[in-house]
Amino acid sequence: MLRPLRILVALCWIALIGSAASAAETRPPNILLILTEDLSLRLGSYGDPVAKTPRLDRLAREGVRFTNAFATAPVCSPSRAALITGVYAQSIGSQHVRTSRAWDVPGKGKSFKYLAVPPPDVKAFPELLRRAGWFTTNHRKTDFQFGDPFTIWDVYDPDEMIHWRDAPKGVPFFAMINPEVTHEGMIWPPRNEEEAARRPRVTDTNAVTVPPFLADTPVTRLDLARHYDNLGRLDAQVGAILDALAADGLLDHTIVIFTADHGDGLPHAKRNPYDAGLRVPLIVRFPDGKDAGTVRTDLVSFIDMAPTILGLAGVDAPAWLRGQAFVGPKRAPARRFVYAAADRMEELPSFWRSVRDERFQYLVNHMPERPLFEKLKFRDLMPSMQELWRLHAAHALNPLQEGQFTAPRPREELYDVSADPDETKNLAADPSHSADLARLRAALAEFEAATPDLSPLGERALAERMWPGLVEPKTAAPVATRTATPAGVTLELFSPTPGASIGFRRAGDPPHRWRLYGGPIGVEASEEIEAKAVRYGWAESAVVHSGP
Repeated sequence: MLRPLRILVALCWIALIGSAASAAETRPPNILLILTEDLSLRLGSYGDPVAKTPRLDRLAREGVRFTNAFATAPVCSPSRAALITGVYAQSIGSQHVRTSRAWDVPGKGKSFKYLAVPPPDVKAFPELLRRAGWFTTNHRKTDFQFGDPFTIWDVYDPDEMIHWRDAPKGVPFFAMINPEVTHEGMIWPPRNEEEAARRPRVTDTNAVTVPPFLADTPVTRLDLARHYDNLGRLDAQVGAILDALAADGLLDHTIVIFTADHGDGLPHAKRNPYDAGLRVPLIVRFPDGKDAGTVRTDLVSFIDMAPTILGLAGVDAPAWLRGQAFVGPKRAPARRFVYAAADRMEELPSFWRSVRDERFQYLVNHMPERPLFEKLKFRDLMPSMQELWRLHAAHALNPLQEGQFTAPRPREELYDVSADPDETKNLAADPSHSADLARLRAALAEFEAATPDLSPLGERALAERMWPGLVEPKTAAPVATRTATPAGVTLELFSPTPGASIGFRRAGDPPHRWRLYGGPIGVEASEEIEAKAVRYGWAESAVVHSGP
């Protein structure tokens, strides 16, 4: 009598195990995006002999390495805004650095602040993942210039790095980790002995190669050596993150994406829309080893990150996204061009637009009357920038370096980056490249005709458009409606503010965590719900309570 029972129990367990295995197989993989700061192609896997990056090089061997990936801006906030929304920063008002402080006239007049207010339908892609049932986390940095809407993340923590462990069992996660160790400010000399002990010197200053636009002096070489030292610390951080994934048994069920928010934080690179400021490493590791060790040379733009990650997650990409998937089930044909923009940089005006194909970069400077280098408080803290100023005053720079201080500059620039990777020779006036110039002019004109650009308004008018009267608008509080049905009580939430996202919280939910409202929810007849709303770039609404 016992034997048939044992067989029945065994069959039940087999069925349960098979069902669990089937669910695990069909559940989409987790996605981890590691977005470091201020880094060009300075990895061993990209052929840099000075870089000591064993963990990142291993990641490249286990993944797909892209050699032509580009940020949409040569500075963090507009680049991050484009990445997270899938819309160009100049189209949503987040192109200036930073909206938190702007100037009527550089160095004069009244400063003011505002936030970018994207169109009502534009949402950060992690919020779209949340709508589809994903758990989303962010560590340390957002800097999207439309505030930090609470509806984007399940967990946003500037201190703790790893929060995928907070995801409910069986729920896929998207985690965004933002190491800051390679940021421009980390190249500056240590402020005290304690900081110096945390940042030991490793790289030989004689081993580095000084870019032609910088002065080859011991000070500049020390900056470059510190940059490589920071890169070594980044490599260790990435290794620790991957080790934590492996320890949790998740590495083989997580897609890992590594890139940087723009190019190097060094003078001439950061804030300028040349390859040095735009071209970034990009590695994608698939848990099943798909395409491991392959190298792709096709063009990738940061604007492509949102549709790519949504596609990997099995979430439909909304029509307003401007990019295209570069890996995964929704992968599109290779791009012909990538585009970039550079607008006001801190207190200095700027207005550049550029287009690049696999060989040439074409730039249009709408403020050619200004030199490339003017006094800029934050940049001037960099010792290698101070060297340029010192040697400029002493008339000791070579013509290429000195040209960064002179104006007017060419309105148009064209570079053959395959033959001239440092972009030292402007070919815009070269008759032998007139066809290339015409082709890229046409490509940029076509892009600009199809892409809203708010910069020609002027920033004061733009700010007034975002915040009329330069007063922060406030999102209207949600209105709650309870409906009794035979199946129970249904709660619906609505905010009168167009484009507002709504969050709600049940009794017992963790503090500071809000569920994302996506449609009618079932509640107990006696249950009280808290709710609030936010439109990107506006102040949050008041919290409302809906009870029996």
